[in-house]
Amino acid sequence: MKVWKLVAGILSIILFFIVELQSCAAGVVNAVESNGGSSGSVGMLVGILLLAGGIVSIATRKAGKGGNIALIIIFGLAALMGFAGHGNYSDLVIWSFWALINVVLAVIALIKNNNAQ
Repeated sequence: MKVWKLVAGILSIILFFIVELQSCAAGVVNAVESNGGSSGSVGMLVGILLLAGGIVSIATRKAGKGGNIALIIIFGLAALMGFAGHGNYSDLVIWSFWALINVVLAVIALIKNNNAQ
């Protein structure tokens, strides 16, 4: 699971830049069209949570239960916010699915660590 945390952390940090760029574009589209959408703002928050989750994932890859719980919370919030507020920014579903995959793998790591002890 250490390798997963390192790879997921690096990918999440890289995806942060992509999500933030797309979110800015979606926010501009929302403002220009005056459609009242908030998917650009939600995307910015999801991107920040992906960055935070990536940093925590790398920093706690050798840690125990606390790191996995933090990953579940951070990536879980990102997935929940992304699925709930994607609006006209449909790529946000993809990034939310990535966060959901990280939540599932963190739960598996948490269970695996509890069974090993």
